[in-house]
Amino acid sequence: MSGFFGCVSRNECVNEVFYGTDYHSHLGTKRAGMAFYNGNKFVRSIHSLENGYFRNKFEDDLPKFGESNMGIGVISDCESQPITITSHLGRYAVVTVARIDNIEELTKELLDQRHHFAELSDSTINATELVAILIGQGNTLKEGIELVQKKIKGSCSMLVLTDHAIYAARDKFGRTPIVIGKNDKGYVCASESSSFDNLGFSHVRDLGPGEIVQMTADGIRVVTPPQERMQMCSFLWVYYGYPSANYEGINVEDSRYRSGAAMARRDKDIEADFAAGIPDSGVGHAVGYTNEKGIPYKRPFVKYTPTWPRSFMPQNQKMRDLVAKMKLLANEQFTRDQRIVFMDDSIVRGTQLKDNVVKLYDSGVKEVHMRIACPPLIFPCPFLNFSTSRSSFDLYARRIIRDLEGTENLSDEVLQEYANPDSEKHQEMVDTMRKHLQLTTLKFQRLEDLVEAIGLPKCKLCTHCWDNSSYVE
Repeated sequence: MSGFFGCVSRNECVNEVFYGTDYHSHLGTKRAGMAFYNGNKFVRSIHSLENGYFRNKFEDDLPKFGESNMGIGVISDCESQPITITSHLGRYAVVTVARIDNIEELTKELLDQRHHFAELSDSTINATELVAILIGQGNTLKEGIELVQKKIKGSCSMLVLTDHAIYAARDKFGRTPIVIGKNDKGYVCASESSSFDNLGFSHVRDLGPGEIVQMTADGIRVVTPPQERMQMCSFLWVYYGYPSANYEGINVEDSRYRSGAAMARRDKDIEADFAAGIPDSGVGHAVGYTNEKGIPYKRPFVKYTPTWPRSFMPQNQKMRDLVAKMKLLANEQFTRDQRIVFMDDSIVRGTQLKDNVVKLYDSGVKEVHMRIACPPLIFPCPFLNFSTSRSSFDLYARRIIRDLEGTENLSDEVLQEYANPDSEKHQEMVDTMRKHLQLTTLKFQRLEDLVEAIGLPKCKLCTHCWDNSSYVE
C-alpha cells in the first residue's frame, strides 16, 4: 500500500507536507519522498525507510526546501517516488498510490514509441515514472491524467505538482481515497483524513471516482467530474485505514465496532471470560464485540512499539515473521486458565497467528476462540499492492483449499464453493484451519455483515479478495 499528502498555501508549507506525509506511515515502510516547488525550481528528496522512520530520514532535508508554498509527499512500499519529469507540458512531479497490472504491456508500448525509463525499482520499471510519461502523452495535463486512468488496469490515484498548482486525481473506480482539506491559508489533499486535524485543516470533501481537481491556494477547480461507478477497497475499513480516518463519510473505528458487534451477535453459544484484539488492527473489532457481548475487554497481548515497527509491511518474509514474534508480549496475568475470544482483522499467510496462539497456550490459556473480522482471503488482489505475495498460494486460505482438493488447478467454481459461508466445503476449510492453528473455535466474518458494518452499498465496495466479484473495466 502507499499514501500521499499535498499542500498549496499562501505561506510556506514545508512543515505541513513533512508532518502530513508522516501521518501516512502506517501505509508503508519501504520508501518515501517529498517534492516542492519554491517559486523558481523543483526540489526533491527520496529515502529508504527499511532501516528507519520517515521523520528521522527527512528532518535534515527540510532546510533545502526553502520557502516553498507547494509540495507533495508519499510513503510507499513499492517504487521510489516522487518522479520529476520535463515534457512538452512543462516540468512536474508525480506521486501515486497505484498497482498497474498491465505494466509490461504499457512499458512495451512506450519503448516501441522510443521512450526510455531512467528510474528503476529493484531492477524493474518504476510504475510512477510510467505514469509520469503517460501524462506527458496528453495535449494538456487534463488529457494526460485521463489517459492514465483509461490505460491502466489495476488502480491509480495520483498527485501532480506543477509550477502553478497541484492536480489530484482519484482512481477511476475510487478504489483508494483522496480527501480535501483547507485552512485560511490554502488547501491540502491526502490519502488519510486523519492527517488534517493536528495540522489545522478541516475536511472539505472526498474526491469521487475518476475525479480530477486543480488545487491552488485560492480554491479547488473541478477538471474532470466524478463518475457514478465506484468500487472502493473494503479492506481500508478492515485493516489499512487509521482508526481516526473517514472515507466516504464513514469512520474507520466506528465501522470496526459495528463489525465486532455483528460477530458477537452470531456468537450466542460461546462462553468466554473476556475478549481481546490482536494489536493494533484487531482492537476496534474487539471493543465492538465486548460491548455487544457484555463481557470484559482485556489485553493479554501488548505490543512493544519503541523499537519494533509494524510486521505486515517488511518485504522479507523471515524478517516479517521475526518482527511479529518479537513485538508482542504476552501478559500471563490475563491468560492463566482463561477462556478468551480473540479478534484479528484477517488471516493473510497464517504464520503469525499460529505463533501467537502457541504463545497464548504457553502462557496458560484454557481456550482460544478466534474471530476474524473479514471473510477468508481466497482471491489475490489485482487492484492494490496488498502485500508482496508472488503466488496465490501465499494466501493461507488458498493453501488450505489446495491441500483439501489435492491440486493447484482450482477452478472459479470450486473456489466459490469455499467462499460460500453456508457450504460444506467452507466449513471443512475453516475446521482444517482451526485444527492447524490449534484453536478451540474459529469463525470468519460473513461478507453481508461486513458490508453492513461499513455502511456503503455492496456495489460501491470492492470485495474481490473474498468473493471474486469486483472486476470492473
